[in-house]
Amino acid sequence: MTRKIILSILGIALIVGAFLFAKYLIANKNKPKPVVPKVVKTVLVDTVKNTTVPIVISANGNLMAKQRVELYSEVQGVFKTGNKLFKAGEKFNKGETLIRLDASEYYASVQSAKSNLYNSIAAIMPDLRLDFTDVYPKWQAYLNGFDLNKSTPQLPEMSGEKENYFITGRGIVSAYYNVKNLEQRLAKYRITAPFTGILTEALVTEGTLVRSGQKLGEFINPLVYEMQVAVSKSYADVLKEGEAVTLTNLEKTKTYEGTVSRVNGSIDATTQTITAFVEVKHDDLKEGMYLEASLNAEKVNDAIEIDRNLLLDSQEIYVVKDSLLDVIPVKPAHFSDATVVLKDVPNGTIILRKPVPGAYAGMQVKAATTDSTE
Repeated sequence: MTRKIILSILGIALIVGAFLFAKYLIANKNKPKPVVPKVVKTVLVDTVKNTTVPIVISANGNLMAKQRVELYSEVQGVFKTGNKLFKAGEKFNKGETLIRLDASEYYASVQSAKSNLYNSIAAIMPDLRLDFTDVYPKWQAYLNGFDLNKSTPQLPEMSGEKENYFITGRGIVSAYYNVKNLEQRLAKYRITAPFTGILTEALVTEGTLVRSGQKLGEFINPLVYEMQVAVSKSYADVLKEGEAVTLTNLEKTKTYEGTVSRVNGSIDATTQTITAFVEVKHDDLKEGMYLEASLNAEKVNDAIEIDRNLLLDSQEIYVVKDSLLDVIPVKPAHFSDATVVLKDVPNGTIILRKPVPGAYAGMQVKAATTDSTE
């Protein structure tokens, strides 16, 4: 009997619970869904105003001295100590001796040849006095001015065929040019500075034996430098000598002004680029410095310059019309690393200033001209 009562109570409780649960489901079914508020993105915009946009070509390279000389020895001898040490960083004025080799032995042979020339001329003087009285005075004056310790003076000018045959036949002319050849070689035992500059490389030291053809060092003018840059062949017709160039260091802390000094007349067949040389002067510059150059190539009329990320792959850009995004076709005129120059964008068009993640045509936006967003 007790069991029946308990089962009846559980049955009634189950029926009541099912009724209450069903009532709850019916009540929730008719409850309206919560409305998610629509988010309108705020975008930065600009109003198009077409102007003349200068196209700036970016290039980079290392500085090289415009005046530089690689020093080589054409003779052999022992390097003698001079007034200044032959060391890198040493400065020399124009005409100062850079290197002087021991030429005592060779100098003796030159003096011997000069003495032989003098004796040969002196030997023909009696014949000149008898047979060529009209030319005798000039040859006598030549002998009187002949100094073994100075450079051999040029022979007197021949005034006739007889004099020419007589002088040449006695071996005077050949002896003279032999002496001049020896004097020219003797001068190579002393290397002088061709301009005022600084020694950047020294490969020999005083007291060492220098051999013919041996490289001795490098000498540069530290006042004027050049930088070689390679630009696209499409600018071959607009890149001209005298164009102003702005150069900056890697840290962007210093700026230098230069000019295009030379433009190569041929295009590199491998890279399809043309080489230009930028000349720059400044006391802070050193050979080998790495600089970045900005060359003004040409100017594009009726154009604008925007962030390169704003240009779509379909050659279109986003514009804002009635608080909605739309796209319009554009004509790119020039690409740089960060920007692009566009044509065919009507004046007054409202365009994006910065890319918008997830943007699409028809997207509702709120335009702003400053970086503050609401």
